Amino acid sequence: MLNTAEFFDFVTAKGVDFSTGVPDSLLKDFCAYVSDNSNDIIAANEGACIGIAAGYHLATGKIPLVYMQNSGFGNTVNPLTSLTDPEVYAIPMLIMVGWRGRPGVKDEPQHVKMGRINEAMIQSLEIPYCILSKDMAEAQKQIDTAFEFMQKEKAPYILLIEKETFEPYKLQSAKPDTYPMSRERAIEVLLEELNDDDVMVSTTGKTSREVFEVREARNEPHYRDFLCVGNMGHTSQIALGIALGKPDRRVICLDGDGSFLMHMGSAAIVGDQAPDNLRYILVNNGAHESVGGQPTVGFTTDFKKIAEACNYKSTFTASSEEELKEIMPKFLESTGPSMLEINVKKGSRKDLGRPTIKPADNKIDFMKNLGN
Repeated sequence: MLNTAEFFDFVTAKGVDFSTGVPDSLLKDFCAYVSDNSNDIIAANEGACIGIAAGYHLATGKIPLVYMQNSGFGNTVNPLTSLTDPEVYAIPMLIMVGWRGRPGVKDEPQHVKMGRINEAMIQSLEIPYCILSKDMAEAQKQIDTAFEFMQKEKAPYILLIEKETFEPYKLQSAKPDTYPMSRERAIEVLLEELNDDDVMVSTTGKTSREVFEVREARNEPHYRDFLCVGNMGHTSQIALGIALGKPDRRVICLDGDGSFLMHMGSAAIVGDQAPDNLRYILVNNGAHESVGGQPTVGFTTDFKKIAEACNYKSTFTASSEEELKEIMPKFLESTGPSMLEINVKKGSRKDLGRPTIKPADNKIDFMKNLGN
């Protein structure tokens, strides 16, 4: 494995003094070190970080560093082909992509397809790349080659990062928790208030894993829940489609702050369509917890004002178990679309499992419950 600090110092010695990206589980140690030791911006989504990096290059002439997971690499196709490409503006940047689902390496189902086609996608974009070596001397040679190319051709270069490429590093700059309630406890409380006819769409990562585990612990069926295992940022639009298609069923969207921020414009579409059967719950822990705990701007963003500006009918906030228990009946009885923001602390059980139901089977059971 690469020493995280040594690798970072070698890259910065090339003149890199700015980084931006979306945290990735395979890059979490590197991302944590970058957050603690550099001028770093955690972007809303992967396409946005290409834009930020491009702007920094335009302002300084320097080559920026961008990082992301390959599950979000598709978000970069537009800016990579219409902004940074040598045939357009010719903007260089070093892009580190965590290679989830690499062929031959066991991974979760949502990463298998992207892992298999990842190299082909990069090749189709005509962007040079290499698989970053876990040997420091070889990795330094690869970085030398990357910078020679970027400086000469004025174009991006990609480093594909395998699992366990970097030595462990723990984020030092994380802010202490402010709120007493855990996300899992919040999920337990809100599930107690739902009716048997209610259906729920829950966001990717640990949120859906906790929903599944809470249902298991209570011996409750899973067909009421559509558990997103990928497609981060699109939870509200899935819920919107269901709410419009089944106006006689109450639809609960369980989302996270990072997911909401990733495609915040979706809130405006919900408000415009205004389904009165949609209830949107935002569980805010101020972090990208599932991929390393790097901070979001969740605790400095007024989500309620955003929802109100997007024509949500009403908004609610809970920051403790007592408040949540008091507010849930009012929230559920409100006319949608309405939003409930639940502020929670970071962290999850070390023994938190994963859904034992395959995504395709979850879809079939969910659709049967909706009468399809």
